[in-house]
Amino acid sequence: MQRTLATATVAAMLLLAGGCTGNDAALIKEPASVVQTSTPDVSKKHKNITNAIVAVVNDEIITLHDVNRETQPAILEAEKKTPLDNAGRSKLRRAVLDHLIEKKLTEQKIRELNIHVSEEEIRQAIDDVRKQNNIPSQEALVAALAGQGLSFDQYRSQLKEQIEKLKLVSMEVRAKIQVGDTEMRDYYNTNLAKYREEESYHARHIFFKIGEKAPADEIKRTMATALMVLAEAKAGKDFTELAGTYSEDPSARKDGGDLGIFKKGDMQQELETAILTMKPGEVSELVYTKVGFHIIKLEERISGKLKPFENVRSDIEEILYRKKSEERFSQWARELRGRASVEIRELDGLL
Repeated sequence: MQRTLATATVAAMLLLAGGCTGNDAALIKEPASVVQTSTPDVSKKHKNITNAIVAVVNDEIITLHDVNRETQPAILEAEKKTPLDNAGRSKLRRAVLDHLIEKKLTEQKIRELNIHVSEEEIRQAIDDVRKQNNIPSQEALVAALAGQGLSFDQYRSQLKEQIEKLKLVSMEVRAKIQVGDTEMRDYYNTNLAKYREEESYHARHIFFKIGEKAPADEIKRTMATALMVLAEAKAGKDFTELAGTYSEDPSARKDGGDLGIFKKGDMQQELETAILTMKPGEVSELVYTKVGFHIIKLEERISGKLKPFENVRSDIEEILYRKKSEERFSQWARELRGRASVEIRELDGLL
């Protein structure tokens, strides 16, 4: 149950972050292949049958109106990239119909197993959504949902459906899945790069300051001095000594221009760009920033430490558990549909 609620929180967050469209992608996958047809789009010719029955799923119906309502957002999204022809719209409509059939079968299974969601579970899930999205209050959540065109009651209803489906997955799928220690260790050994801390760098610099409104001749003089020092540094003269003598960094005389140890993203962009391409012991060319010129020496690249297996064990278990759950649910959904009575009506080539 603990794993179910944790997953419910994720589903709730996805609903909020994704615009709360009611897409059940977290639980119901679109079919891997879709029957393509060259059927025409719904037009004035078919306006009188838009609420016609297109499928019967164990005596429950899906109408053309249902399909068109769910298809419209997908069509709008697809046409942002390229205009769709009638065949493209028909392909989307058929994919949506398959999705609605799976959704209907899942809802029927929830009722058959008498799965219920308590008010406390919904309240807890909403609280988790607020905390994990840094939403300070119920009022702020309502406002955020309104900004996405969704009322709180609509969101609450969607959230309830998500939790019901998560419970179904736990009962029908997840309870039958185990992740062994051997496969977790195999995953860890195969993906060591994922569990290595970021590389860090140790560097020094010599800094030549340029005033914000420095005239051109002053900039030229400063650059000439910097180029002279750069030549000495590249010739092998002690970098720490050069920094102590020439750098206008106030601490340079004490620390020899030491920038300390840092990771990618910690340094000023211009300096970082230069450092990332350097080898230990190498001296850079002049690096210009808005405050002046810099000469950099990379002292050391420090490889990131590997995180111990025990420290990441729970993360790996969740990754493998989720992967197996998705695979098992897809199989379960196919088996469920295979046992069901599903009749699809083509409606004069509309699907």
